[in-house]
Formats: sequence, C-alpha cells, structure tokens
Amino acid sequence: MSTSGSVTESIFPAQDAPVTDRDLDWAVVQKVQAGNVGAFDQLVQKYREQIFSVIYNMTSNREDASDLTQETFIKAFQAIGRFRGKSSFFTWIYRIGVNTTMTFLKKRNRRRYISYENINEEASSSEIVERLTASNRSEKGALVSELQEKLNDALQKLSPKHRTVVVLHEIEGLEHAEIAEITQTSPGTVRSRLHYAKQQLQSYLQDYLT
Repeated sequence: MSTSGSVTESIFPAQDAPVTDRDLDWAVVQKVQAGNVGAFDQLVQKYREQIFSVIYNMTSNREDASDLTQETFIKAFQAIGRFRGKSSFFTWIYRIGVNTTMTFLKKRNRRRYISYENINEEASSSEIVERLTASNRSEKGALVSELQEKLNDALQKLSPKHRTVVVLHEIEGLEHAEIAEITQTSPGTVRSRLHYAKQQLQSYLQDYLT
C-alpha cells in the first residue's frame, strides 16, 4: 500500500518535491500523534511484510512470527507519541521488532542457550556461507534449496544477537550502519558479530559441506 499520494499532497507542497520515504513516514507519524489513529494503518500496511520477514527468519516459526509482528506494531503504536523522528520510522520499527523477538528468543531458548564466548575464532573463507545465504541472488536450484534448509537450521543455533545481524545483513540486505542503529550498537560491533556468526555457521555446516 502506497502512502505517497495523500501524504505528499496534504503535507508537502508540490514545489518541495521530491520527498524521501523517511519524510513520508514522519508525516504519517505526525498525523497519528495529532490524533488520527487510523493513519497508523498506513505504516502497518507498509512495513508488515518486512517486519514479519525479519522475525520469521529469526524464529523460523510462522505462528511466532505472526504473533511477534502484531506485538511489534502494538508496541510501536503505544510508543509513537514519544517518537521524535530522530531516526527513520523504518529504523525505529525494526528496532522494536528485533528487540521484541530477541526477548522472546531468550525466554524460549533459555534452557538450551549456548555461550560462544570461548569458541576460538579462526579465519576462514566466507564463500560457502555467502553462497548459502544468497537466497535472493541468481544462484538457485535443488542443491541451494537443500543447503538453504540446512542453513536455516544452523541459523536457529546462533545466539539471538548473532542471528539478528545475519538476518538483517544477509537476508534483508541492510547496511552495517543501519543494523547498528537498529540494534543500538556500533558498525564495528555489527561487523564483528557478523564475522563471528558466519564462522559459527560454517562450523555447524561443516559435516554437511565436506
């Protein structure tokens, strides 16, 4: 669902165009903050599939992803009065979704949570993992599909914070800086977690790949 028509016409004079997606979202947010709660549906429609995709890749469960997506938007609606537009709405809602999901995962996996603090990092090629995570690239076929399934299983073995950066970067295609803003870390931390996560994935998939 596009929000550009009505929002652009009502908020931004034609001579001020073009406006960015961030501007359009901020205009809708301001409508909601002014009491037009129905305008929030525009944001739900715009970002629901993306949020669901992120959460599904983090949980590997459609029912959980559906519930957590709904919870994410409920939290966003309840907090939208405090949103001041210092970041994009896109970043803000992603952050809520990721944090909500990480809290859920920590509770669900508490008994089988694995600490990776003592795992020895050894530099190795990321070519295999990059190939496995290339779900949106041209390389397709039965082998890749099978490997994708194995990768998804391996993803669920990562800690929530490592799984998050893999999902946001390798699957959602977000830049390190965007992920850092969403996870409230630094780009360096994101790169470190991503590197570490890829090594873990390679380790989990080693038997299958050799």
